[in-house]
Amino acid sequence: MPKNPYTLIFGKEPLQMISRTQQLMMIVEEFTSSMPSQQVFLISGVRGSGKTVLMTEVMKRLQQQEEWITVELNPSRDMLTALASKLSSNDLYARIFQKAKINLSFFGFGLEVSGIAPITDVETALSKMIGALRDHGKRLLITVDEVVNTEYLRIFSSTFQILVREDLPVFLLMTGLFENIRSLQDEKNLTFLYRAPRMELKPLNIGTIAANYRNTIGVGESESLHMAKLTKGYPFAFQVLGFFAWEHGGMNQTVLEEYQRYLEEYVYEKIWSELSMKDRQLAYAVAISENGKISEIRQKLGIDTNQFNPYRKRLIQKGILNGDVRGYVSFTLPLFEKYVVENVEDADKD
Repeated sequence: MPKNPYTLIFGKEPLQMISRTQQLMMIVEEFTSSMPSQQVFLISGVRGSGKTVLMTEVMKRLQQQEEWITVELNPSRDMLTALASKLSSNDLYARIFQKAKINLSFFGFGLEVSGIAPITDVETALSKMIGALRDHGKRLLITVDEVVNTEYLRIFSSTFQILVREDLPVFLLMTGLFENIRSLQDEKNLTFLYRAPRMELKPLNIGTIAANYRNTIGVGESESLHMAKLTKGYPFAFQVLGFFAWEHGGMNQTVLEEYQRYLEEYVYEKIWSELSMKDRQLAYAVAISENGKISEIRQKLGIDTNQFNPYRKRLIQKGILNGDVRGYVSFTLPLFEKYVVENVEDADKD
């Protein structure tokens, strides 16, 4: 039997994927411009919205061009030292640094230059290293997946800002949940991040998902459209439903149950745990409303518009609610209303 082309793993690039071509080209064209107006892009979205996959697509696209160097950094460790280490561990770049008489022996990288004092400040070292790469026609893309507001990331971001001011060819692509990116942007000394373009990932096209299911799984037109609507365009749901439908040769009740259970266990439990009590109350009111009409939801909660709007805005920013239709809200996540109702009612029983 052929290998299942869909994946249940977060962040892994699957065999079957619907590319976000517009966002991909926007980033690539900006970064590869001879005079880029932006050297930073922030990609935000709810868990499973495809942030990591888009970031990986950008990296692969740039890696195809000889002048580009790509480095992925872990935000939970010393990012400056890690960047210097990764660059110096490449034999080609190490020769460039030695030819430029950059002595990195102090950091234990083994790049000692006779007669030249070792550099002891990692920020200075990176400035010289990237400058040497620039002189050889290189550009550097740094990627950071799932950012959180750590001291390492704040220090790295401050240094990156300096490197940009030095007119060095450094570019930064970061992904994260809305609240984590906003927390970083709100840091007083990182105002450049506040001005950086934030790309919020929206649902995938339902018709495109349906076509994928038809061509890959072999289901009919009406069944593929039904399946696509069940995902609400949520990229992780597209993968999960496709995975189980592939395993069972099409859509049936067992697939639906496995699909719902997997979303609940691997996505919704985490999302729910991070919501405040007020957020949960609002989510429950939305879940039990007949059509998502805001006036009805406010009445259920017993609050006025001024009290309602901050919570509505926050859940929209988190990627949980859709507020595109004036006077109405709805969940962006498939079958999330069932999860909300079940969890609130179970809590009431307890």
